[in-house]
Amino acid sequence: MASSGPYAHELNVALLAVQRATLLTKSVFHSHAKGTLSKNDASPVTIGDFGAQALIIAALQHAFPNDQIVAEEEAKDLRENEQLRNTVWDLVQAAKLSDATSELTLGGPLASPDAMLDTIDKGASQGGRAGRIWALDPIDGTKGFLRGGQYAVCLALMVDGHVRVGVLGLPNLPESDAEPLVEGIGAEQTDADGKGVLISAVEGQGAQSRALTRGPLASPHSIQMKPLARVSDATFCESVEAAHSDQSDSARIAAALGISKPSVRMDSQAKYGSIARGAGDLYLRLPVRKDYVEKIWDHAAGDLIVREAGGEVTDVEGKRLDFGLGRTLKANKGVVAAPRGVHGEVLGVVKKVLSEKK
Repeated sequence: MASSGPYAHELNVALLAVQRATLLTKSVFHSHAKGTLSKNDASPVTIGDFGAQALIIAALQHAFPNDQIVAEEEAKDLRENEQLRNTVWDLVQAAKLSDATSELTLGGPLASPDAMLDTIDKGASQGGRAGRIWALDPIDGTKGFLRGGQYAVCLALMVDGHVRVGVLGLPNLPESDAEPLVEGIGAEQTDADGKGVLISAVEGQGAQSRALTRGPLASPHSIQMKPLARVSDATFCESVEAAHSDQSDSARIAAALGISKPSVRMDSQAKYGSIARGAGDLYLRLPVRKDYVEKIWDHAAGDLIVREAGGEVTDVEGKRLDFGLGRTLKANKGVVAAPRGVHGEVLGVVKKVLSEKK
């Protein structure tokens, strides 16, 4: 098992499932990255999304058949595109056969292409405050994935609206926690040694990192946010996409905090993982418009991991992120993640800068 104590079995299954799915996405990048679809919102969707979601939901259904799942993708595009469906099916079968990990049994959910489609559609739960619900983003940061840069396979277990377990598969982050966080870190996706990590946390048990492997889970080590005596010394992360976070507001906040280093722009929950292990310090995601609503699968795992690593995560008004209201964070606006000792100072400046815009 990956650990002992509460939620040990859930963590073990989540780690193995995310590792297997992350390896599938790496293989997809090298062989199929140019095969994309477009959603209605024009964001690219890769076959890796479907394959990763199928593998992870199959594992969850086998281990925890009564749990609900909130996932980003649905199988409609696969049902309408036979060639794409067959491509994803072949990748899923190859992932099952090539996985040297014998601890994770997928069982019957992926017995046929049609069963795979039904499995993908098991992610249609509407979420909520009651019961056990998994939040899954099979590829967070699709544009980063297509660039060969940062992306994440994200899985979190919520129980009665509170995140209890979180796992991030980060194939393009360095294994070393000590490697400085700079623009372009982990670019040029390869299978070279020293790249790829699984970062995880269980509520009340701290956060851990381990190397991404093709076999059994690697040994973990504990991670902590870096002590930060002066906020002016901080390295802060923000989204690459201007549509996801107001970068001009971030620049004003950094200046007000005395931060002179340029921000590090990264896709996906790799930002949460990077600050949790001390490679960076702050993560700001600032509202770009009043009606923008975040999805729970984009934040659930990272939120828990940062808090368990010694950080605080709130929205721009200082409220904890509320994962019990359905598929979105409709009660929250933006994200401010920082070491616990300086979060209040950072939040105060965020509020001041944003209030000056009104």
